Parts: sequence; C-alpha cells; structure tokens
Amino acid sequence: MAYDKFNILTSSAVPLPIENVDTDQIIPARFLKATKREGFGDNLFRDWRYNGDDSPKADFVLNNSTYSGKILVGGKNFGSGSSREHAAWAVYDYGFRAVVSSFFADIFKGNCLNIGVLPVQVSPEFADIIFKAIEADPNTQLEINLPNQTITLLATGQQESFAINGYKKNNMVNGFDDIDYLQNIKEDIVTFADKLPY
Repeated sequence: MAYDKFNILTSSAVPLPIENVDTDQIIPARFLKATKREGFGDNLFRDWRYNGDDSPKADFVLNNSTYSGKILVGGKNFGSGSSREHAAWAVYDYGFRAVVSSFFADIFKGNCLNIGVLPVQVSPEFADIIFKAIEADPNTQLEINLPNQTITLLATGQQESFAINGYKKNNMVNGFDDIDYLQNIKEDIVTFADKLPY
C-alpha cells in the first residue's frame, strides 16, 4: 500500500510532553480487532481523549482547538510497550505525518517508517526548545526536511539533524512501502534472476 510521499513538511505541531507513552495508551487493546488500517485515528489516545460516556475531555491536547498540525511532539520514550502496528496506524489515520521525540521505542519507530509516518528523534535539549516555543506560540511552525534530515524551528532558525535508515528514507521520499519498493525494481530482479545458472 503506497503512502503519501514525504519530502519537506512545514506545519504547526501538537504538544504532548508526557514521557513513556506506550502503545496501549496510543491505541487501547480493545480496538485492535480490525485488520484494515483505516478508522484507528478515531480512537487515537482514546482513554485520554474521552470520558466513559464518550464526551471529550476538555483538558486533553487533541480536544484543544488551540493546537493543530501534522506534527505530534511527544515526550521521551514514545511508543514503548507492546509491538502493535495499530499504534502507528492510529497516528497516521488521525492525520499526523511526523512524530518528534527525544527517544522512540525501536519497534514503534519501525512501524511508523513502514506506513509513512516519520519519527524524528532529537536531543532532549532541542525537544525542550520545541515545547517551549509551542507553549509561547501555538502557531509555531516546524520544518522537517527529509532529504536533508533536518528539523528547523522557523521562527528562530534553530535546527537539528536527525538520523534515518537510508532504505526507509528512500521509501518515504517515494511514498513506497516494502512491496512498492520491490515492484519498483521488478525489472532488475527479473534481469538478475535470468542470469542465474539454475
């Protein structure tokens, strides 16, 4: 399944300065029955977003119209816990195209890269700068440049580089998942196979 190509994303951001956000908080286990990757955004952070009667919790950031954007800025150790792919699906389906944190759980990070969500790991110091900037001005714009592997606070020009696997970077720039990548090099695979002696 192809995803949106990711090149340069400029957007305001939604701040979630909570550490150790695990995948059960991102998408509670009771919503994992579906097999399609659609509809999970409605239940992103379900227990934090809604009361028992399904009314929105006014004090949760996703219910606060002050904040919006395609970038979620999370606290340290984002995506820990079980390895459920649905957590990344929920983030994508809600509309986020990037998550920024000072540390990601490896499996969550991989799941995000597989479906078109860019996990941008920054230093704790830069994460703090971003949180303070958003607190001062909720319309603060961030620029995430995937080709250059940089994240920039546009108001001040403060910038930091981030790491990404080269194969995953290529896939995101082209909007490929793993199957799309193989389809794209199908001719090369056939040519190589034809040269084999067996």
